[in-house]
Amino acid sequence: MTIRIGIMGYGNLGRGVECALKHNPDMKLTAVFTRRDPETVKILTEGVKIYRAEEAASMAGEIDVLILCGGSATDLPVQTPEYAKYFNVVDSFDTHAKIPEHFAAVDQAARESGHVAVISAGWDPGMFSLSRVYGEAVLPDGANYTFWGKGVSQGHSDAIRRIKGVKDARQYTIPVESALEAIRSGETPEFTTRQMHTRECFVVAEEGADKEAIEREIVTMPNYFADYDTTVHFISEEEMKRDHSKLPHGGFVLRSGRTGWELEHKHIIEYSLKLDSNPEFTSSVIAACARAAFRMKNEGQTGCKTILDIPPAYLSAKSGEELRAHCL
Repeated sequence: MTIRIGIMGYGNLGRGVECALKHNPDMKLTAVFTRRDPETVKILTEGVKIYRAEEAASMAGEIDVLILCGGSATDLPVQTPEYAKYFNVVDSFDTHAKIPEHFAAVDQAARESGHVAVISAGWDPGMFSLSRVYGEAVLPDGANYTFWGKGVSQGHSDAIRRIKGVKDARQYTIPVESALEAIRSGETPEFTTRQMHTRECFVVAEEGADKEAIEREIVTMPNYFADYDTTVHFISEEEMKRDHSKLPHGGFVLRSGRTGWELEHKHIIEYSLKLDSNPEFTSSVIAACARAAFRMKNEGQTGCKTILDIPPAYLSAKSGEELRAHCL
């Protein structure tokens, strides 16, 4: 059975989902919904219609899973519980501290409507979350460590762009190599924020802007840069376009633990990602979670789920027999 997918929002993430669907033959793109004028939105898939966002609810019977591609700050807290009234949904909500309250709101809406909603699908939260749970379950005596980068932080880049005199900016999060090596050697240190990551900023300043003031505002910005060793480079628009137009990312999850009667043996579990395109990889995880949502709904399940609640086999297009033969 082909899973009919709708996309809500056609930015970097929505475009990534569209690309992912092309390579998942058990799914097909049925509709794209946008808050922009549909006439101005051009998609890659031929023959698929673009609708206004407010038309989505009227198409509830034509879509098996609606993938929500809005932002975590203001879009998804409203959209996910709202659209869970009409569809099985998947989102990529990634504000870790607010996941419990987002889960509760979505769970209520999905249970009342009889749908399945998968939230926080992506790589962190998402694939990294699985690695942390597996590591802790297997090595209960130990510690988890998560490093992000080297990669572009879209939220931090946006924070810089909001500074007066800044025309464009990219911010890279970079793991501290000495911290990584300490964990890989079997240690379980307690790190400060500054000891685990550095931040590197590339800024295009407006003509005549006070660069010293811009740099000072960046490195002292609370919640973003003040707790990190931060380097600021001022570059031209041409350099920005040439060298920083992509959205790479990645990182590491490590579990350092011990086993034995006296905990005499050290073990390291390491999971790493190196991504050319953050939104495209996130979209690929979302597509797999859409398959799982569809399967859970067909089994009669309802309510909100995370990737931690999904059996691994439900994410795969392969049958149980194929998985046991080739992946187990």
